[in-house]
Amino acid sequence: MKRILVTGALGQIGSELVVKLRKLYGEENVLATDIREPKEKEGLFQVLDVTEGKRMYELAKQFNADSLIHMAALLSATAEKKPLYAWQLNMGGLINALEVSRELNLQFFTPSSIGAFGPTTPKENTPQDTIQRPTTMYGVSKVAGELLCDYYFHRFGVDTRGVRFPGLISYTTPPGGGTTDYAVEIYYKAVEEGRYTSYIAEGTYMDMMYMPDALQAIVDLMEADGSKLEHRNAFNITAMSIEPNQIAEEIKKHIPAFEMDYAVDPVRQGIAESWPNFIDPSAAKEEWGFTAAYDLEKMTADMIEKLSSKLNKKSFS
Repeated sequence: MKRILVTGALGQIGSELVVKLRKLYGEENVLATDIREPKEKEGLFQVLDVTEGKRMYELAKQFNADSLIHMAALLSATAEKKPLYAWQLNMGGLINALEVSRELNLQFFTPSSIGAFGPTTPKENTPQDTIQRPTTMYGVSKVAGELLCDYYFHRFGVDTRGVRFPGLISYTTPPGGGTTDYAVEIYYKAVEEGRYTSYIAEGTYMDMMYMPDALQAIVDLMEADGSKLEHRNAFNITAMSIEPNQIAEEIKKHIPAFEMDYAVDPVRQGIAESWPNFIDPSAAKEEWGFTAAYDLEKMTADMIEKLSSKLNKKSFS
C-alpha cells in the first residue's frame, strides 16, 4: 500500500484506521471519505456516498490510489431496523468498490464479521470453513460480500482481502449500532456512572478484540504475501471470547464499587445467540501471522486508563 482511499472513514473502525494509516504511510497518502463532513477536518477528506460508483471511481483515479479499504456499512442491530436499506448500502457500496478496484487495478480490503455465521454454525471453535446460514440482514450481506470478493479475485484477479471481525472495543469512537456494542458501553458507564445495565444476557459468550489489534490486523493482512493467502477474504480472527459478567468482574479490579444488572433486549440477544461462542483463528495465524496483543485483563486496564483521561474522571471513590 502506498496511496490509500478509505470509505466509511468516520465510522467506529474507519476513524481510528485513518489515523494509523497516516502515521504509517504519510498524511498525504491517505484519502478519507464518508457520506458526511467530519466535525473537525484533519488531513485529506472528500464526501462520498458509496452507492455512487462514478463518484468513487473519480476520487480514486484523481487521488492515484493503489489501494481501497472499504469500511462503509450498516451494522447488525441497525440493519435489522432497516433491512432493505442495509442491503442496498452494504451490497451496493461493496459492488461499486470492487468495480473501482477492478477498473483501476487496486488492492482491496473489506471486513466481514462473525455475523456471517448463524444458529446452525458450530458454536465452539468455529472452523474457518463451515456452514454459514445467518438469520439477519447484516449477516446475509456479509456472506454475500465474502462470496463476491472471492468472485472478483478468481474472475478478474482483483487482489481482494478481508477478515471476519469479532466485536470491537475502543475508547476513541462511540458504538455504531452493533450487537457487541455493550462491551464498549460497559466501560463508558463504569467510568462515568459506576454502573451499567446490559442488554445482553449473562453467560452469552461472543468473540471480542481491542481496536489496536483490529487495526494492526488490517495492515498486516494488506502487507502479507498474497501467494500465501489461501482464504483471502474471510479470515477468522479473535482475541478473546467473553460474556458480560467477565467484563464486569475485570472492571471491579479497577472500580470496586462498579455494579451491573440486566435488561435483555430480545432483538440483540437473539442476534448474539445466533453467533459462535468462540471462532478458530488458526488459518489467519498460519497464512499471514495474525496475533493479538491484548487479552481481557490488559484491554480493561487500558480502556479504563484512557477513558478516565478522556472523560476527566480522576478517582472512583
